[in-house]
Amino acid sequence: MSGKDRLAIFPSRGAQMLMKGRLAGAQKGHGLLKKKADALQMRFRQILSKIIETKTLMGEVMKESAFSLAEAKFATGDFNQVVLQNVTKAQIKIRTKKDNVAGVTLPVFESYTDGADTYELAGLARGGQQLAKLKKNYQAAVKLLVELASLQTAFVTLDEVIKITNRRVNAIEHVIIPRIERTLAYIISELDELEREEFYRLKKIQDKKRIARKKAEAAKAELLAQGIDVRDQSNMLDEGDDDILF
Repeated sequence: MSGKDRLAIFPSRGAQMLMKGRLAGAQKGHGLLKKKADALQMRFRQILSKIIETKTLMGEVMKESAFSLAEAKFATGDFNQVVLQNVTKAQIKIRTKKDNVAGVTLPVFESYTDGADTYELAGLARGGQQLAKLKKNYQAAVKLLVELASLQTAFVTLDEVIKITNRRVNAIEHVIIPRIERTLAYIISELDELEREEFYRLKKIQDKKRIARKKAEAAKAELLAQGIDVRDQSNMLDEGDDDILF
């Protein structure tokens, strides 16, 4: 395992606990980001279907509005000057709201009518019915345009956020979590190696003490055979402690 495949950290019990905590945090963050991406994808598909539906309806409404304009001009003649003289401010206005989807703020545009109809007397002499139909159709067209603008803005915003979220999910899943797992495996292998070395060291100490004890017992037996009683004398090599193997 190369150093680039894992984090640069000294193998210890504390580092092992730290890596386990980071791994749990990365897995939890990956799960939350995955849920967020799924929620955004669901809303993204809903907006896409709504855009297709609104565009289809927009074509019908604009066709009806253009036909109504032709009818009104045929019935009343040129009424552009009358409209321009009577209209002093916009009647259909737009207000902005905010919609929250999985922590992402989406702008929502709404149209509303402000004030009375300033050109309600247009067509009073003739063609009033055609003008009323014309106004109604174009008001519907404006409302659809505002709705379509709101959907398109939310569509673009969600598209960018989904790309960023998916990049983060892929980075955590394919880079961060595997690197932490490799680091954790490296720490565990190093700690196991240290435990084996410590066990081997203790075994060697036990063997050396056992050999020393046998030599001391052989020396005592030899002295006893020569008639020298050394049973009551303390053995300098016998330290009186027993090693415990962990």
